[in-house]
Amino acid sequence: MQPTFVLVHGAFANSFSFAPLQAELGLAGHRSVAVDLPGHGFAATYPRAYQMPQDPEGLATAPGVIKGVTLADNAAHLIGVLERARRNGPVILVSHSRGGMTATAAANQRPDLIDRIVYVSAWCPVDLDVSAYYAEPEMATVDVTGLTSAMVGDPAELGLLRANFRTADPRVLTALKAAFLADGTDEEFMAFLNTFQPDENLDVGTPDDRARADTWGRIPRTYIRLSEDASLPLAMQDRMIREGDARTPENPYDVRTLPSSHLRWLVDPAPAARVLGELVALLPDRS
Repeated sequence: MQPTFVLVHGAFANSFSFAPLQAELGLAGHRSVAVDLPGHGFAATYPRAYQMPQDPEGLATAPGVIKGVTLADNAAHLIGVLERARRNGPVILVSHSRGGMTATAAANQRPDLIDRIVYVSAWCPVDLDVSAYYAEPEMATVDVTGLTSAMVGDPAELGLLRANFRTADPRVLTALKAAFLADGTDEEFMAFLNTFQPDENLDVGTPDDRARADTWGRIPRTYIRLSEDASLPLAMQDRMIREGDARTPENPYDVRTLPSSHLRWLVDPAPAARVLGELVALLPDRS
């Protein structure tokens, strides 16, 4: 039976960013569905203060629907999608960036719904929580200037993370481009930036959400390294792979590499679509 690729976005993103990739997959004959996690996509909050002319004080205090959303909520939502997709055949779960946390949590709970799990420069916490990984040597090269400069409001008061991606500050925009799409044009970067939403939830889960050998570890898995990624460096991607392989050495990662920044593989998705298409042949024959 034909598999379904279930695509899970990262922080401040949504299903919209997968549209070019879905087009490439569809033209190659593959079925896919892009997930909007709770509080994302058309369910996201775009305060009036976010519109031009912007109201900085209002933007820093306006409530957002993503407040209180947890990793457990994300995993529960994803499991619901996986259940529906699995009724129609095999499922290949693909996650990017922060979406890897949700994919891992869902895989811990329902490995029976996933025939292969794929991480594209994504977080798969094994030894530490994601927040703790940021203090590790592999993240030392990450320049957070762009994102921190774009942040507005007090996360503790808002109950969420909020970024002003509609800023016109050239220093912030330059730093964001260097972090996420250094190998793209300015026009491509601005187009992608305008698909981002301002709010993201705060929760990074608990130790129980880290990859578990008895459930997550049973699923065949692939890690697609993005060699030019400045926001999730190759050194940390390789650490995710090593830790996962150490957790279940009998079921190691199938490792692939794309020459891409954090976002280039979504802007120019044909190479990624080809790699994902190759994974279909690795699924067990259920005929």
